[in-house]
This record gives sequence, C-alpha cells and structure tokens, in this order.
Amino acid sequence: MRTSESPAPYRAFRGLSAFFWTEVRVQSHESTAMATSMVVQGVLLVFVFILDRSLLPVAFLGAIIFSMFTMGQRLLNEAAYVRIDHKATDLYLASPLTPEAFFLGMAAGVMLVYLSPVIILFVFAEIVVGYSLPTVLLLVGTGALVWLFSASFGYVISTFFRDNRAIWAYASLIFNGFGVLPPVFYPLSYFPAALQPIALMLPPSAATALLQASIGVTSLSIGAIALAASALAGETLAMFLFTIYWARRKVRED
Repeated sequence: MRTSESPAPYRAFRGLSAFFWTEVRVQSHESTAMATSMVVQGVLLVFVFILDRSLLPVAFLGAIIFSMFTMGQRLLNEAAYVRIDHKATDLYLASPLTPEAFFLGMAAGVMLVYLSPVIILFVFAEIVVGYSLPTVLLLVGTGALVWLFSASFGYVISTFFRDNRAIWAYASLIFNGFGVLPPVFYPLSYFPAALQPIALMLPPSAATALLQASIGVTSLSIGAIALAASALAGETLAMFLFTIYWARRKVRED
C-alpha cells in the first residue's frame, strides 16, 4: 500500500546561524567602509568640541545611537546589492534558508562587524565624559532597539529598488535626515516645542531623549517618557514583524 509523506513542518529562521557567519565573513573584508562609517559622527563631535564642549555628553550619546541607526543603511545597500547586482537572493532562498533567516542573518552580520567602531567610540566617550552604569545599560537597550528598527526598515526599503544607482542618494538622505535633523546630537530642548512630540515618536530621537533625561540634560515628564519608550519599543516590534511578513511575501511574489 502506497502512503504519501506529509511535508516537513516550516521552521522559522532555519539557516540563520550559517547565513549570519557567511555575512560576517563578507562584511569583514570591507575595512574601508568600516573606517568611514564614523566620518559623520566624528565631524559632528569635532564641531561640538569647538563650539560648546558642555554638549559633549549629549553628542557622544547621539553619535552612538546614530551609528546603530545607520547600520540599517548598510543593510539596505547590502540587501539591494545582493539582489540586483549579484542576483543571488533567489539562489539563497532556493536553499533551506528561510526568508526571515536571510533578513536577520544579514542584519546581524552587518551589525557584528560594524559594532567594532561603535565600541571604540563608546570607550572614547567613557574616557572623555564617563557615564553612570544605569545610563550605559539604557544606552545598550535603546541602541539595540534602534538597530533592530533601522535594520528592518532598511531591508523593506531595499526591496523597492530596481537599480543600484538610485540607492546611494536616497539611502543617505533617509538615514542621515532622520539621524541628524531631529534632536539626536543636540538636546531635545533645542528642538521647537511644538515638534517635540514628533521627535519623541521617531526611534533615533526617542532613544536619545531618554538618554538625555538619564544624564539630566533634558527634563521629561512622565507622559513624555512613556511616549518615547512606547514609541521606540512599539515601532521596533511592529517594524520587525512586518519585515518578517514582507520577506516571506516577496519570496512568494518573486
């Protein structure tokens, strides 16, 4: 009697570890990109040092959060490059690797490699400024959320490009715009009062507002703290879940 075998159950994030280490090896060869990933932060810190050294504690925190945020731009570039120039996305996803493992493995691989200059920046910040343990722990938590949001956002945006020539300009505009114009490198109180609730709902500036409050530079009400914290956590979770859905949908469409 002939029996039919039921298909193997779907395992989310299958192949994540293998693809993660593949991406780490690929990104580790980009030494020039790693070195230049701190250019914007370095320039802004120099300006702050020259113009108003009292803002260095805020600027260093902003530089670290900005560094975590722009990892999403690196992921956007990498995901689009693999799909458009190498045309390797279909090859990867034809293997047992799942779409969500492809996204998260690439995101984590980029993060691990580009975390090295961020750690150097943090050590330098501790030498120059010195932060309390609660602020450091808050920095780690908010930085992780900002990274996950930006990586998810960057991956989704990468799927809309069809030509690599358009990526660099738009990616730089998006990530530098949201990472520099809002109160990330400067105190929230310097931002127009009417627009401060908007800043508290943007992940990079929400994270830095909480950090600024932790070092006493910015005074936040309970409502403002709740708005910033819930926006950062809620938007990150929503963006991450949508990216998993989107990654699986794009595989079916393609």
